[in-house]
Amino acid sequence: MNQRHEPHRSLSEVHGSIDTTSTKLKGFRRLFAFLGPAYLVSVGYMDPGNWATDIAGGSRYGYTLIWVLLMSNLMAVLLQSLSARLGIVSGHDLAQASRQTYSRPINLFLYLLAEIAIAATDLAEVLGMAIGIQLLFGLPLMWGVCITVLDTFLLLFLINFGMRKIEAFIICLIGIIGMAFLAEMIIVQPVTGEILQGFVPSLPDETALYIAIGIIGATVMPHNLYLHSSLVQTRKVEQNPTSIRRALKYNLIDSTIALNLAFFVNAAILILAAATFYRNGLFEVADIKDAHAFLEPLLGSKLAPALFAIALIAAGQSSTITGTLAGQIVMEGYLNLRIAPWMRRLITRLIAIVPALLTIFYYGEAATGKLLVLSQVILSLQLGFAVIPLIHFVSDRQRMGEFVISNWVKVLAWISSLIIVGLNARLVTSYLYDWMTTSGHPLVIYGLVLPLTISVGALLVYITIRPWLSKHKPVPRKQSNHAHQEPLEAMAHESYRKIAVALDFSAKDQRSLSAALTQGGLEAEYLLIHVLESAGAMMMSSDISDLELQSDRKLLEAYCQQLRDKGYRVDSMIGFGRPSKAISDMAIAFNADLLVLGAHGHKGYKDFVYGSTVDAVRHRVKMPVLIVR
Repeated sequence: MNQRHEPHRSLSEVHGSIDTTSTKLKGFRRLFAFLGPAYLVSVGYMDPGNWATDIAGGSRYGYTLIWVLLMSNLMAVLLQSLSARLGIVSGHDLAQASRQTYSRPINLFLYLLAEIAIAATDLAEVLGMAIGIQLLFGLPLMWGVCITVLDTFLLLFLINFGMRKIEAFIICLIGIIGMAFLAEMIIVQPVTGEILQGFVPSLPDETALYIAIGIIGATVMPHNLYLHSSLVQTRKVEQNPTSIRRALKYNLIDSTIALNLAFFVNAAILILAAATFYRNGLFEVADIKDAHAFLEPLLGSKLAPALFAIALIAAGQSSTITGTLAGQIVMEGYLNLRIAPWMRRLITRLIAIVPALLTIFYYGEAATGKLLVLSQVILSLQLGFAVIPLIHFVSDRQRMGEFVISNWVKVLAWISSLIIVGLNARLVTSYLYDWMTTSGHPLVIYGLVLPLTISVGALLVYITIRPWLSKHKPVPRKQSNHAHQEPLEAMAHESYRKIAVALDFSAKDQRSLSAALTQGGLEAEYLLIHVLESAGAMMMSSDISDLELQSDRKLLEAYCQQLRDKGYRVDSMIGFGRPSKAISDMAIAFNADLLVLGAHGHKGYKDFVYGSTVDAVRHRVKMPVLIVR
């Protein structure tokens, strides 16, 4: 069920859930408390889309494009540190900051572009997971793609255990990837001197540019900038200059370690392709499955292809979790709209699965390699729309205060954005020229592709100059612990006249009733609610008449009589079936202006077993909900 909210905290379920303010945290213990967000971000830098571009670059050009990986990694460290800075200092993620700065139509376009980037990311993860499953178990790729729907709910399960558990799970997967490629490097034994030559910048031909842009798109991923600015806010940080400066330092360390690990993985994939395929004259190996098939005969080891497939599955699984989080951040940040997490995840995954299935069905499994590289080029084309606003936001003294970035960092950031936008512009104009001169469909080119390209370019120019033209506009900033508050005498007293109270005949009932009576006093009218959720009640609803119903009616009437003896006006009602729907319907029918619920107290896997009534109810009703634990 959709629900619009007033502006809320980014990833509110885990916002500030990890305490870094304790005086017991010293030295490495304090550093360890901050470590984690960048590792979740780093998995996007080693997902299956990276594998496709790295293999294509290594097999066709040897070690020549290693410099592109290094440049991309340096830009990634810079841009991710800026993203973390925005989240820590302003208390807003990149999408929320954009909503504050640009108009609603512009934000809608930026949201759509961000969703396209996330769908392209998820497409790479779907194909990577499916290919990994096929390589290990021999399952047809079509079935492997369908199986990837099943990991949709993994994040929903993990997030109930807290952010630290998600981070631990991701780090374990990263460890599997890293160890697999360390073993691959030992097996392949590349020549160090040839690797070092690859750090000299060069682009042999136009195809190398296409692959280089794909590498940049696969490395500096737009959704990661949204993700990082939100994940850093899972750490509880005191809002004073000393604490913020310390948080910035530790998050920079976190980003440097995690992203250099991602650089090692990407470089290892490219080196593996160069030392194995390029060295043996196999210049056209751009497909992950071909790479896997050639490893054993070329290296003489059965272990190499198995490690390759295991690492591929780990990369796909870890990336799908971070893609889900990024999708939630983008939707809530740009649109201030929250939908059920399972629906959000399922929509994202289906958007990725459909093109994958169509490609396999019409063009065969051999076309998946080209689809992976294309997905990374699409990511690169979206980068400017995330990078440029980010640079503007962290350069704005009104938003960042004393933590605004220095001039030399601004120069480096704008150089990075110019490289990204410049390479993309060259690629787009090159392809447009080819299409205009060779295509047999001029109406499509001149009527659709060219106007669309010009519109997207105009949007990029607009978001670049717009913040410079609105410097005078005040920007909301994160409030400190000593922020100004409205005087208490100016606050209106809320008077509740009709209060519904949900009861389950447990120890919580006493606290729920006490809270309700405190809110309404003797003047209010009360409705005591209980829901019968047995199998019979589910099937027969109000037609049921069993011992449980008779017993519950007596208990509910006993509550009512005790309260009436004390002078309260009380009535009761019993619902049947699903508690969230029954409670909501009875409260709405009563026209209650306050609903009191007792919290269930369970979390984690028990939410999946027993359900979470409180969240479901508060999304169904418009009245205030008081939750009593």
